[in-house]
Formats: sequence, C-alpha cells, structure tokens
Amino acid sequence: MPSPNLKQTLRILFILASIGSLYFVPWPLVKAWILPLPDSVQEQVEEGVAQGFDGMIVYVDQGGKPAEFYAAGWHNRDKKKPAYSGALFKIASISKLYIAVAVAKLVNDGRLDLNKTLGEYFPDLKGRIENADRITLRMLVQHRSGIPDYSRTPNYWVDPPIANRDNLELILDKSADFVPDESYGYSNTNYLLIGELLDKALGYNHHRYIKEEILNPLGLNNTYSLVSDVDDLDDNERILCRV
Repeated sequence: MPSPNLKQTLRILFILASIGSLYFVPWPLVKAWILPLPDSVQEQVEEGVAQGFDGMIVYVDQGGKPAEFYAAGWHNRDKKKPAYSGALFKIASISKLYIAVAVAKLVNDGRLDLNKTLGEYFPDLKGRIENADRITLRMLVQHRSGIPDYSRTPNYWVDPPIANRDNLELILDKSADFVPDESYGYSNTNYLLIGELLDKALGYNHHRYIKEEILNPLGLNNTYSLVSDVDDLDDNERILCRV
C-alpha cells in the first residue's frame, strides 16, 4: 500500500498538472460556447472581427429566400477601405476543383486517359520524377502520386517562384514521398503537372477552356481563373461582383 507521503506527493503532482493543463485550453472557443449567441448575423461577424481578423464577409443562402450578405472590418486596412460584400477573393486551391472538372470533361471526350502515365504524357520527366512511369493521371488528380509538394521545400514562401518550370525544378530528382497509389499526400505539384498537361492536350491555355466550358455555361460570371482577368474590370463591374 502506498505510503501517506507518496499519496500526498501524487495529489500535489495531480493538482499541478491540472493547473498546468489550463494553459492549453482554447479559451476563445470556450467563451464562444458559454456566452449567448448574438441576436443577428451582423453582430456575429463583428464579433469575429473583434477576435483579430482584418475583415470578414459572410454569405447566407437559404432555400426560397433571397441571398444575404454581411461584412465587417477592413477590405484594405492601410487604405481605410471597409469590407464590403461585393469584394472578390482569391480562391487559392479551390481552383483545383475546376481543373479536376476540366480533366473529367476531356477524359469524357477521349482527349485524355486517366490510366495513362506521367511518363507517357511527359517523356522528358522520366528519370527526373521518381515513378513517372507508374504514376497515372488518375493518381495525380487524387493526390496519390507520391510526388513531393514544391511548396513545402525549405524557405519556399520567403520568395516563391512564379513560373511553373521554376516550381517544378524544386522537386525534380527528389525521392518520392511514397509508392504511387499506396497512400495519399496533398501536393501542389500534382496540379501544376495537370495544368501543363491540359495546356498540351488543348493546344491553348487551360484557363480559357475552364472559362468557356465550365464557368460560362454554369453562369459563374464573377469567378475568374486569373488575377489579370480581374484587373481588366472597371470600377463599376468590381462593385457589382459578388462571390
């Protein structure tokens, strides 16, 4: 049986450990759960900004009701421009969804083959990307290629390259992260290569294809592939844009 001194020591250690664990509690989340919800969405957005966000925009779409927009904070803090519901945002990797749809359409049209390998599509990458002769287009789309992510190379975000080839160079001759199709690993390199393949299959820039074959038919008139497309808008068009 433990001695009284040992029991006392264990109690003290337990108390200290319990107190120390409070440091790791996400208090803002606890506060959010305990306090009553604001009376309106606008108040909630303003509370979100109060947590340290520069600006927030919320879009609410309920079936059978008009869409509602809420904004708070800054669109551009330096220029003292308030956030507004018509602002455009970079969608970053959401663009991969449109690229995947483009691949599906071209496969359906018989212009691409999901089972064809990277080495077959780009013979010059054999020996430069490990397993290029085993990685299929399907694996690239599903992030099951094992190709390293160029954006995770050391210090990448200090001064990221702009050109696709410069990004690709960062992972050439590097070991694969895993054997193709035996695991999953999100990699921007997969979709860089798919974009290059789309350009090759189409004979023109795949951003044009996405606009003409996906965005326009679906009426996504305020979704753009390139920042340059937005730069061409005049001020009135910018104000009318909602995303």
